[in-house]
Amino acid sequence: MSETAEPPITFYRLQGCPYCERVTRLLTEYDLEYRSRFVEPMHSDRDVVKRVAGVRTVPVVVDENTGVTMAESANIVDYLESTYGEGDRPDAAAASAGGDA
Repeated sequence: MSETAEPPITFYRLQGCPYCERVTRLLTEYDLEYRSRFVEPMHSDRDVVKRVAGVRTVPVVVDENTGVTMAESANIVDYLESTYGEGDRPDAAAASAGGDA
C-alpha cells in the first residue's frame, strides 16, 4: 500500500468508549491498517454514522477490502476474527461480550 492511499478500514468511534476500545485492541492485534473517525458524543449529532451504517451507535467499521459495513462491537469482533484472525484466540469469548455506546 502506498503511503498516500487511505487504509481500507474506517473505524467510527467515540473517545473513551469501552466497546470501541475492544475493537481497537483487535484491529491492533491483527496489525490491520485503519483510519479512526471520532464521532460526536451526543447520539443525535452522529449524522455521519447514521449515513454510513444506518445507526447512531458506535463502534462502526467499514471494510473496503470486503465491502462490509458493520455496527455492534460483538458483531465486529466476530467479523474481524473470522475474516482476519486465526480463530484460536483464548479470549475470544470475553472479547465478544457486551453492548455498545
